[in-house]
Amino acid sequence: MTPTDLLLRRAEPQDAEAIADLYTAARVAAVPHMPPAIHTNAEDRAWMAGRLANPDYEGWVAEDDGELVGYALVSPVWLDHLFIRPDLTGGGVGSALLDLVKSLRPDGFSLWVFESNAGARRFYRRHGLVELERTDGSANEEKSPDIRMAWPGSG
Repeated sequence: MTPTDLLLRRAEPQDAEAIADLYTAARVAAVPHMPPAIHTNAEDRAWMAGRLANPDYEGWVAEDDGELVGYALVSPVWLDHLFIRPDLTGGGVGSALLDLVKSLRPDGFSLWVFESNAGARRFYRRHGLVELERTDGSANEEKSPDIRMAWPGSG
């Protein structure tokens, strides 16, 4: 697969289960770079269905030959999720989705990344995001130190 083989499209409510399943798989594969997820797959499915039904959020999926390979979830000023199928990291899917998010939010956006997730931090820095704030993690569910990064926008 090459990034040019990807179809990027708006997520539909019926995509919630597949997106949540990809999220679950990505979180499991990311340990120890990310803390273990604290929700079950069933909880993730319900949460994602709620987000995709909420007009304040946009879900976008990357498909290769009809198969879900990554997704992004954005709100007006946040990139809440960017996850790729674990066996496809480094293949351009994340870059394609992040470029899409930049085009959707030309005035910029922020995101949170776990401090322990050095690979994601490098990825975001390569794509022009900067670190703005570090926390001890007391405000996130996992209670793991995190970093707020931002893309300042194209202006």
